[in-house]
Amino acid sequence: MNRPLLLLLGTGAALGLNFPLGKLAMAAGITPALWAAVISAGAGLVMLFIVAVTERKDLSRTSTLYFAIVSSFLSYVVPSVLTYTVIPKIGSGLAAIMFALSPVVTALLSLLLRVRPPSLISVFGIVVGLAGAGIIIFSRNTDFSAAAAPWILMALLIPLFLGAGNVFRTMAWPFGASPRKLAAHTNLAAVPFLAVLVYGQTGTIDVMPLATIPELVALQLVVSTIMFLMFFRLQQVGGPTYLSQIGYVAAAVGVVIGVFYFGEIYPPNVWAGAAIIAVGIAFSTLGQAKKN
Repeated sequence: MNRPLLLLLGTGAALGLNFPLGKLAMAAGITPALWAAVISAGAGLVMLFIVAVTERKDLSRTSTLYFAIVSSFLSYVVPSVLTYTVIPKIGSGLAAIMFALSPVVTALLSLLLRVRPPSLISVFGIVVGLAGAGIIIFSRNTDFSAAAAPWILMALLIPLFLGAGNVFRTMAWPFGASPRKLAAHTNLAAVPFLAVLVYGQTGTIDVMPLATIPELVALQLVVSTIMFLMFFRLQQVGGPTYLSQIGYVAAAVGVVIGVFYFGEIYPPNVWAGAAIIAVGIAFSTLGQAKKN
């Protein structure tokens, strides 16, 4: 698949599904760090099998170790640690805003480092999308107090690392390496970091609770594998800034899932936010098309 818009929508939709699946896993007593490790390990192994079956004639000899370690550290490990640290202090709503800021940070870093910098139309689309995501997040769940200010400053590192990871993957993409291979290796490289995090939080690495929710684990691995396969392809064809907008799509998808699965009811401004996101993505896609 080479169409950035379809990849963006598909990746964002799969990312949006991760949140309710994670919510169900947490309700079953699974810690967030363990769930993240399961996603990286399971999806990584599945994608590694896909690569072994479909890319037997791959002639690339470029090492992916450096790329995988740095990419996993910037995009998965550090944002996860920061998120788990700040949510108890600032609430999930403000934490979600930090993820929504990642397209803006990615665009700024792309412009500063001249790594597939976005056009003015694309930048406008990013700002519009941010406005829509902000409306949704503020309307659904946002907690704030003066005492939370230091934790908010810490949380601002989340979009910085996500944006750095987005730009790094384009800058350091190993010559000749396929998106599927990089997706597999990057996820597997995150597992040791996440395992240490699990042990640090709980004093053990007990995977037995996962046996109580086998269907949920299987569904999560299917969704995550599809998401990462599209994610790295989107990185390749769309560039870091366009890719970063998957969070906007996920925010809109989260609203739809909340209504149809969890029975949530939202005020009109939430739906207006979803519509604004669609407008922002339309402008970004137009800017992407003009560059290609």
